Amino acid sequence: MRILMPCAAFPPFADGGGPVSSLLLAKMLVAAGHEVRVVNVGDDDRHEVYEGVPVHRIPSLNIYWNYYTPRPAWKKLVWHALENGNPRAFLAMRREIADFRPDVMLTVSIENTNVASWAAARAAGIPVAHTIFSAFMMCWNGVMQREGENCRSQCASCYAGSFGRRQFSRLVDAVIGESRDIVQRHLDEGYFPRATPYRVPAVIDAVHANAPRTLAAGRPFRVGFLGVQTRFKGFAVLAEAARRLVPHDNVEFVIGGTGRDSFAEETRALFPAERTTFLGWTTPAEFFPQVDLLVYPTIGREAFGRATIEAFSHAVPVISTDIGGVAENIEGGVNGYHAAAGDPVALAACIEKIAGSPDLYARLSRGALEAAADYLEPAVRTILETALAETLARRGAPAGRDLREAAR
Repeated sequence: MRILMPCAAFPPFADGGGPVSSLLLAKMLVAAGHEVRVVNVGDDDRHEVYEGVPVHRIPSLNIYWNYYTPRPAWKKLVWHALENGNPRAFLAMRREIADFRPDVMLTVSIENTNVASWAAARAAGIPVAHTIFSAFMMCWNGVMQREGENCRSQCASCYAGSFGRRQFSRLVDAVIGESRDIVQRHLDEGYFPRATPYRVPAVIDAVHANAPRTLAAGRPFRVGFLGVQTRFKGFAVLAEAARRLVPHDNVEFVIGGTGRDSFAEETRALFPAERTTFLGWTTPAEFFPQVDLLVYPTIGREAFGRATIEAFSHAVPVISTDIGGVAENIEGGVNGYHAAAGDPVALAACIEKIAGSPDLYARLSRGALEAAADYLEPAVRTILETALAETLARRGAPAGRDLREAAR
């Protein structure tokens, strides 16, 4: 199969789990014998091979491409407007299709590469599958939160500001989410009305642990956090839970990741200094051998939560919140537990429960290691290849509307 793969973000530009997932997805398809070309925007026009994946970097199709860099308000408005259907993206992707001649287009997120890419594929008679990594299609900020509170549905400004994205989504034949939750949220808001939904979880490159863990003797229980230090990620919830656990001298904290603003700096100061290690930017391979438990305390409805399955591959159990896609990865009492989103008391109680029971910890570690197999390449590749093959065979067929009742 010849697969054209426009990606919103692709390494070496990597902020969060999205670019990593994009790379592993592309590498998995290449290893399976498919001809893949990734298209990714950047500062210049060049072809390269990145870790075995052919990549065409093209200049920005919008007024800028790096939306993590602060911009004036007027530029942000123009950028968002163009993301609702950019003629430059249509022409660029039409040229890409003519050059590569794909069997299918697989878009991985759609920022910068643009929803107009789907129109270019439709005009060329190429079926389209789209993978969702965030709520960008529905929301200005991609997280569907306002003033720290989760939005139950689209607000008026997001509805108006994403009108074009909704209309272009009618051109998509298959919509793929790493969780059922992220796909169903889009379907409920009227997106992808003609697409068949699939759940294809993120992939891990290997299982790194040889055996389940046991509680280490002679040192405190180490609780880890790995991610961007933001309010959305629940970083402040973990800080408050850590303060509540100060009387328990058998628990300490290892924090991986960085924060860019005053919130991150102020929240880091809330952790007990004598029991907290801040690693800064680090890799999963460096981070997980240092911790006994991963806490994923996000207060937002995330699409997946890649760090949770990275933890499983190291036999590290996980406490996650009970909302969004991340909750789907955790089976309570088997490979971790859920704690109510935004509740530091519940989180602290959960940490204390696991830290105080060697038998429980060993059981959860075993469950985490067993769960990792579901995210290895052979299992995920089979699901993805099935989705793409069915998309080729059944382009534009009516789709079931509720992924919770007819999930794949």
